[in-house]
Amino acid sequence: MSKEYTALGLMSGTSGDGVDASIIKSDGQNKYNVILDKYFEYDSDIYKNIYKLKEKINNSKDLKILSKEIIDLEKKITLFHEKVFIDLSNEKLDLVGFHGQTIFHNAEEKISKQLGDGKLLSKLTKKNVVYNFRENDLNNGGQGAPLAPIFHKLLVDNKKIDLPVTILNIGGIANITSVQEGNKIYSSDIGPGNCLIDKWVRLNSDKKYDKNGSIAKAGKINKIILNQSLENFYESDISKKRSYDIKDFDLSFVRGLSLEDGAATLTEFTASILSRNKIDNKIYVCGGGRKNLFLLDAIRKKIGSEIKLIDNLGINGDFVESQAFAYLAIRSYIGLPISFPETTGTNKVCNGGIIAEPK
Repeated sequence: MSKEYTALGLMSGTSGDGVDASIIKSDGQNKYNVILDKYFEYDSDIYKNIYKLKEKINNSKDLKILSKEIIDLEKKITLFHEKVFIDLSNEKLDLVGFHGQTIFHNAEEKISKQLGDGKLLSKLTKKNVVYNFRENDLNNGGQGAPLAPIFHKLLVDNKKIDLPVTILNIGGIANITSVQEGNKIYSSDIGPGNCLIDKWVRLNSDKKYDKNGSIAKAGKINKIILNQSLENFYESDISKKRSYDIKDFDLSFVRGLSLEDGAATLTEFTASILSRNKIDNKIYVCGGGRKNLFLLDAIRKKIGSEIKLIDNLGINGDFVESQAFAYLAIRSYIGLPISFPETTGTNKVCNGGIIAEPK
C-alpha cells in the first residue's frame, strides 16, 4: 500500500490579489482527499507592489535591472506565506508546495520567474518545501506550463467522468486539459483569461475585476476594433505560442473606449480566442474566470457546447490550482514526474520542483 502524505499547496495566481491555500492527503498517484481550502488576501502594499513591478518588467533584462525591487518584494511575499502557514499550522503537514507569484514567463528564453524564497519558507516553517516547479521542464524544452494537467486527470479519474472531457481553467491566462479515451492527455495555454478584462477594470474604475461580467454586459462591443484586433492577433507569432505571459497581451486597441464598451470588447476578444481551440463537447470550467458569467456565455455561444462549472462535481473551482500544487509537491518529493511531452511540450517526462529542507 502506497504511503500517503499531507501537503499544503500555496498558489498565487496572475491576478496577484492573494494566496489560495489547500491541504490535501494523497499518495501522489491515484488517491487524494481534500482536508481544507482557504483564501488569504494580500495586504494592499503587496498587491500594489506586485502590479507596479509587473508593469516595469517587459523583458528578461528587466529582471536584472530591477533585481533589488524583486528581492525586496520576494521577501515580503515569502513572509506573507509564512503567515498563511501559521494560520493553518494546527494541521499536521508533511510538506509544503510553494508556487510563488509569477512576474515573468518566457518559454523561448527558458525563464519563468516566480517570487517566493523556498529555502527561507522552509527555514521559517521547519517543513520540507517544494518550490521552483517550472525550471526543470523549461530546461528540457518544455513550456513550463501548464503544470496542473496531471492533477486534472486525477480529478477526472476520481469523479469517474466519461471520456473525452476537457477541463478549462480560466485564470489570468486560460489553459485546457483534454483527457481522451485511452487516458491520453493533452494540455496547453490557449489565450488570455481574466488578465485583459481585469487590467482594464482596474485602470478605469475603483474595482479590481468585472464581477459577474456586469460591466461588460452594460457595454457595447466595438466590432470594428474587435475584428481588427483579432486579425492582428491571429497573424502574429504570439498566437502560435503554447504558453503565455500576461505581457503577451495589451490593451492598446481599446484605448479611448468607455469603461463598459472597453470591457465588452475585451470580453468578446477573449472569448473569441478561447473558443478558436478545439474543445470537447464535455467541458468543466474552473478558476476565477468561471464567475464571469458574461464571458462564459460568450464562449458557450461560440463553441456551441455546454460548459459546466467544475463545482457541479463537488470540486471547489477556486482551489483546483492550489490543490494541484499540493499534489505536485508530493509527486516531486517521492520522485514522480509532473510534466510530460503531451502537457508542456517537454522533450521527455520530467520531475519537478526543488526540495528545500529545514536547517
